[in-house]
Amino acid sequence: MNKLTNIGLEKQDSVEIADKLNELLANYHIYYQNLRGFHWNIKGIHFFQLHAKYEELYNSALTRIDALAERILTIGQKPLHSFSDYLRVSSIQEATSLSGDRETVEATHQNLSVIVSLERDILALAAERDDEGTVALVSEDINENEKTLWMLKAFLS
Repeated sequence: MNKLTNIGLEKQDSVEIADKLNELLANYHIYYQNLRGFHWNIKGIHFFQLHAKYEELYNSALTRIDALAERILTIGQKPLHSFSDYLRVSSIQEATSLSGDRETVEATHQNLSVIVSLERDILALAAERDDEGTVALVSEDINENEKTLWMLKAFLS
């Protein structure tokens, strides 16, 4: 019996990596929905800047969600695709009733910190298992997310 996926990864390795990618996917979905809510409900003197920034961030998150799901499929596994699964698996919690500039930026920073932490775990696992495609995908994402974290922290300073 063949123990390799169609792209040459060990099947067991692809299952372990996909499990972590699905965890990241779930967290990204809750992060995305939180950003949508912040975009719709933001109030205050920073409305125009944050309304636009949250739209930029949720559009970026949506692109990353698609890339993650496609990577899970590429390594021979199935991406989570129900909101109930996302809520069950995600470490990020739904943000409700937030509309102030500081509280939404703090929540966004906390959410993105969870994502970056997961990405670092996935990066180490994928590198250990010689999954260069996942390493490349996650490395690029970490770089962008760290820059966003820095910007969010600058706003809060």
